[in-house]
Amino acid sequence: MAVGFVRPARPDDAGEIARIQLTTWRVAYRRLLPRHILDEIDEAFLAERWREAVVAPPTPRHRVLVAVEQTAAEQAVQEYVVGFAASGPFDEGALAADEDHTADRADVAAITDLLVEPRWGRRGHGSRLLAATVDLWREDAFTSAVCWAFDADAATRKFLTSTGWAPDGTTRALDVDDLLVPQLRLHTTL
Repeated sequence: MAVGFVRPARPDDAGEIARIQLTTWRVAYRRLLPRHILDEIDEAFLAERWREAVVAPPTPRHRVLVAVEQTAAEQAVQEYVVGFAASGPFDEGALAADEDHTADRADVAAITDLLVEPRWGRRGHGSRLLAATVDLWREDAFTSAVCWAFDADAATRKFLTSTGWAPDGTTRALDVDDLLVPQLRLHTTL
């Protein structure tokens, strides 16, 4: 029988987080982003960045959580990191190009990443990650949250809107190797 749960990421999870990120991007975004860009991303570089995010987050309100699937087989318990969520206070990464950079958004949280490796999808890991993240936001006195999603990423948009998130009317386009990839921002109150 399999059991799923969420826990804070540990430094030794960084390699798995990077692997999950690359695997998920290469599957979910293969039609959105240029293939050579996805192929050229250095997994070791990502792992080091994730290790830094876990060991030395910019503030105590920045967190990385991992989803774990635990299975029992013949007297042995095995655990697999299957997804992760990273979030923190609203910052410049949550802004659109034309937004006021000086507005006070101290009570707004932002998801920077929420990914579940495709082979582990549809088992509740994304919902558990989001619920655990929201619980921590409430402890940190955030009152609302935002998240960017690729306009063409119907799965992420559907997941978030099914949990009460909605587009806030803000859009932007990421310049990826001279290809503009549209995004929309979703928000929710806590």
